[in-house]
Order: sequence, then C-alpha cells, then structure tokens
Amino acid sequence: MKPEETIDFNIRSTWHKISRMYNVQAAEHGVSMATGMVLLNIDIKKGTPSTSLGPKMGMESRSLTRTLKNLEEQNVIYREADKHDKRKVRIFLTELGKEKREISKEKVIQFNEHLRKNIKEKDLEKFFEVMDNINELIDENNIFLAQNEH
Repeated sequence: MKPEETIDFNIRSTWHKISRMYNVQAAEHGVSMATGMVLLNIDIKKGTPSTSLGPKMGMESRSLTRTLKNLEEQNVIYREADKHDKRKVRIFLTELGKEKREISKEKVIQFNEHLRKNIKEKDLEKFFEVMDNINELIDENNIFLAQNEH
C-alpha cells in the first residue's frame, strides 16, 4: 500500500498543510498556530484551568507548559489561583491576549467559511461522521489487539 493510499497519511498531510497555513497567518501577528489554539481555548470571562487546556487541544503537557510560559513572557496571558480551589491555577487573557485571540478567531472563521462555501454540505456531514467514527475506533484502544486476533 502506498502512503497516499492510507487514511492516516491523508489526515496527517492535510493537518500539516492546515498547520503551515495557520502558522503563516499567525506569524504576521507575532504568534504561532499553537499559541492561537491556546488563546481560543481560554474562557475570556472565567479563565480556564491550566490542567484542562492540554486535553482540550490534544497537546502534551510539556509542550503546553512551554507555550504557556512563552505566552506569559509576552504578556498575552496571566495565571491566577482558583478562587474556590487554591490548588488549581486558572489561565486568563490579558488585553493583548484578547486582541490576539480575536485575530485567531477571525482566521479560523475565515478558513471554515471558505471550506463551507466550496465543499458540499452533505460531503462535510459525511466527513464529520467519518472523523467521529475514526475517533471512536481509536478511543476503543484495541485496534492492534483486534487485528492480532485475526
């Protein structure tokens, strides 16, 4: 089987192109795609617990820690102890962070609107259905075990 005939190759290849596209846009505003993703996942009013950001974005804790440190140094976010549970830390956006978040949001909306204008709705519905199925199969966590039994 050729790489381009595999499902994972096509997902990875497409994600790589999306990532590069977003990074080019983000660089114009002094951020990266990863930074934009973090900003979009922080609740503007209530902040977001730092422990919930990684799982939300599928980011490893080491990468997230480094990203948050950089964002804090750039004065885009700040950390504050949770008012109800002092063991938790919440991440909040500064005014600069809110501006960068809005730019990131506009780019995501622009990209999605472009896709929705150029891809038939029924094809998008099927795409989401297939992606959900793939995620469910992966979550079952027995893909390779099941294949070894045959």
